[in-house]
Amino acid sequence: MTRTETPIRDIAADRPAPVVSVKPVVLPAPGPGKDPRGEDLRVRVSAPATGDALPVIVFSHGFGSSLEGYGPLTDHWAARGFVVIQPTHLDSRTVGLPEDDPRTPRIWRFRVEDLKRVLDHLDAVEAAVPGLAGRLDRDRVAAAGHSFGGQTAGNLLGLRVLDPVTGEGEDLSDPRVKAGVLLATAGRGGADLTPFAAEHYPFMNPTFTHMTTPALVVMGDRDDLPLTVRGPDWTADPYHLSPGGKSLLTVFGAEHSLGGIPGYEARETTDESPERLAVVQRLTTAYLRHALGIDDSGWAAACRDLLDVDDPLGRVESR
Repeated sequence: MTRTETPIRDIAADRPAPVVSVKPVVLPAPGPGKDPRGEDLRVRVSAPATGDALPVIVFSHGFGSSLEGYGPLTDHWAARGFVVIQPTHLDSRTVGLPEDDPRTPRIWRFRVEDLKRVLDHLDAVEAAVPGLAGRLDRDRVAAAGHSFGGQTAGNLLGLRVLDPVTGEGEDLSDPRVKAGVLLATAGRGGADLTPFAAEHYPFMNPTFTHMTTPALVVMGDRDDLPLTVRGPDWTADPYHLSPGGKSLLTVFGAEHSLGGIPGYEARETTDESPERLAVVQRLTTAYLRHALGIDDSGWAAACRDLLDVDDPLGRVESR
């Protein structure tokens, strides 16, 4: 069988494909001008070695991470038929941006532009990976992110960051993005933030009212972040406060790392659990295949299987 005879719909969730990964792929950033990024954008591209009409996931890492992170999740997606593109944002520890750098107050906005730059340069992404050219399905694109990256990806879905002075938020949504996965993502700002967070992170003031793109929100019921006064339910706000067409996966016993998605043996993982990680892997994969119109039955089956045990590791609700 030739490569072109293996469409994405035939790559089953339980039969992972070999993966090709290339890093760094360098996408030039704009030069001097208004609010220049000042650094070329470096991304990692992971793709199945076989298959055609491959859907795309652009993934935004959490604060301080890089294209090197999130292998337990991005490797899983790539092995099950997705082309996963991971940019390194300016807040990455690998960039080493000083706190007093003039770009720091707009880090959140540069992050959103990074994701859009990836989508603007899919031709270059294809060309950088041997054998990938012509195999992307550009009508099936998803945005995903963890923590700070969840807010970044959410902007492409319709989330708006409200200016703390004017109360207005710019529409940064992208019609190329058809679905999203927001993992352990911040909720409302204002009085829901701790005084420290309100002072130092003014961009943590989102509204979900316009976030109309379908999305799966993933939260851990023990994700007690020091940025909010509310507790773990704060991270469910992107589900409860956005328009319909959303699903919420609550992972029981999970903290901010959701069982270990930031990396294999990563130091920031405080709740390492292969079982919880497997729940996040399987449910996010099934949801993306469902939301992008690849396979409807797998999502329903994954939701049923989650509860069809004596001691469930999570639950799914939708609206």
